[in-house]
Amino acid sequence: MKIKRLFMIVLLCLALTACGAEKQGSGGSVSENKKLDSITVANWSQLISEQTNLLVDEEKGFFKDKGLGVEVIPGAGGGDAIKNILSGKADIAFTDPGSLYFALDKGAKLKVIYNIYPQNVFNVVSLKGENITKPADLKGKTIGVYSLSSGTRQNLLVLLHKAGLSDKDVNIVETGLLNFAPLMQGQVDATAATDTGLFLGKQKGLGDVNVIEVKDHLNIPSDVFVVTEETYKEKKNELKKFLEAYRTSAQWMSENPEEAAVLAEEYAIDGKDEKQNLEIIKLRNASSVSPETEERGLGAIDSKILQEGADTYQQLGLVKNKLEMDQVVSEELLGEAGK
Repeated sequence: MKIKRLFMIVLLCLALTACGAEKQGSGGSVSENKKLDSITVANWSQLISEQTNLLVDEEKGFFKDKGLGVEVIPGAGGGDAIKNILSGKADIAFTDPGSLYFALDKGAKLKVIYNIYPQNVFNVVSLKGENITKPADLKGKTIGVYSLSSGTRQNLLVLLHKAGLSDKDVNIVETGLLNFAPLMQGQVDATAATDTGLFLGKQKGLGDVNVIEVKDHLNIPSDVFVVTEETYKEKKNELKKFLEAYRTSAQWMSENPEEAAVLAEEYAIDGKDEKQNLEIIKLRNASSVSPETEERGLGAIDSKILQEGADTYQQLGLVKNKLEMDQVVSEELLGEAGK
C-alpha cells in the first residue's frame, strides 16, 4: 500500500513538472515566434557608422520591441533610395531633399514623414592661402565635387546662387570621394564636401582651411525619411511604430556615443576605427537637432525651409515645376513621442 501511494506521488510530481515545463516552454515559444511586422529601409549609402542607431537592433531591440522586423538595404545615393521605394523594394527611403525634389518634379507621389538631420552638413573648403572666406570669393575658382550628380554639387550651386553667381562663374570638376587630395595637391582652389568628409580630410593631413557652411545661407535638411503615398496610406500603423523606435534609437546614440562607436565596429562597413566612429557619430548627433526638435521632438519637420529649398532648386533650373511642400510633408505619424 505504501509502495502504491509512493508510486502515485511520484507520478503526480512528474505530471506537475511536465505541466509547468510545458507552460514555460509554450510561453517562451510564443514570445520568440511572435510575428514581426516587416519594414524595409532603402538607404542612400552602404551601412555606415553615422547610421549606427539604425543598424544595431540585434543588440538593442529598438524596433523589435515595437513588433517590427527592420531590414536596411544599401544604396548608391538618395535617388537610388527613392527608386527602391517607387519600385516596391522598400517601404522607407533614407534620402536627401535634392533627390526628393527631383522625384517630385517627375510626378512621384511621395510623403516626407521624418526629418533625420535638420542641419545642412554640406560645406565648401579651401586652404587658408586662397583667402576664400565667403561665397562671392568663389567666382572664377576651380571647385571640386564628389560627382556632378551629388549633393556636393547641388549644395555648391545653392551657395553660388545665394551670392548671385551660377555654375558659369566657376569651374566645377568631378574629383570623387577622395576630393581632399586634389585640394591638398593644388589641383582645385576649393572643394565641396560634408562635415564628416572634412573630418576625414583633416585626419589625412589636411592643414589650416577656411570653411564656408551652406547652412549659414540655406539650412535645408541633409536627410529625411520619405515614403510613397500608397505606403503612407496602407502602413500607417507600422510607419508610426518605426518612427517611434527610430526616435528612441537616435536618442540612445545621442546619449551614448561611446557605446555606439564600439557597436559600429561590428555593424558598420566603415566602422573599424572606434575613435573615428566616435567623432563621426558626434557630428551626426549634432546634425539631428534643431530649434524645431527642441520644441517638438526629434524628427520635427519645417515645411517652410523645405519649400525654400524647392523654390531655390526651381530658380536654379534643377527642377522645372513649382513644388508645394505643404502637400508633401506630414507630421501626423510622429505623434507625441519624444517631446
